[in-house]
Amino acid sequence: MKPVLYIGVVGAGECTEKEASLAGEVGFEIAKRGAVLICGGRGGVMEASAKGARRADGIVIGILPGRSRSESNPFLTIALPTGLGDARNAVITCAADVLIAISGGYGTLSEIGLALKMGKPVVGLSTWEMKRGMQEFAVRQAHSPMEAVETAFLLGQSKQMG
Repeated sequence: MKPVLYIGVVGAGECTEKEASLAGEVGFEIAKRGAVLICGGRGGVMEASAKGARRADGIVIGILPGRSRSESNPFLTIALPTGLGDARNAVITCAADVLIAISGGYGTLSEIGLALKMGKPVVGLSTWEMKRGMQEFAVRQAHSPMEAVETAFLLGQSKQMG
């Protein structure tokens, strides 16, 4: 039996219509290909990606910062309250095989940093670009939702095998 890929989609809790559209397409493509989407479970990019995944009958797990499922968006399959606040970002990155970061602020940046520290691949879509001196970090930049998901699958499946 082929292992299921868990893809974390991270981004801001409030987003523009364009960012929501990108996130919705990413969520739809993730679910269409049979992967599980993991997100922070609330609004913005998280809600848009969850909505896209549910359109394709996908499974969406929301790792919530608070103690109540009532803070979740309506598109989650599973809502997991943690009571961890922003520290829940570490749970999201640990549970995912690969991350797709869409736009985002400092919370998204923390998830990217945690994923890279854990050795998890990260695909960026209109998000942070990071360099240290002349060295680029391992965030693969994608130019479309389809490219982001294809890259995430390639990186995530090779990580599962390795």
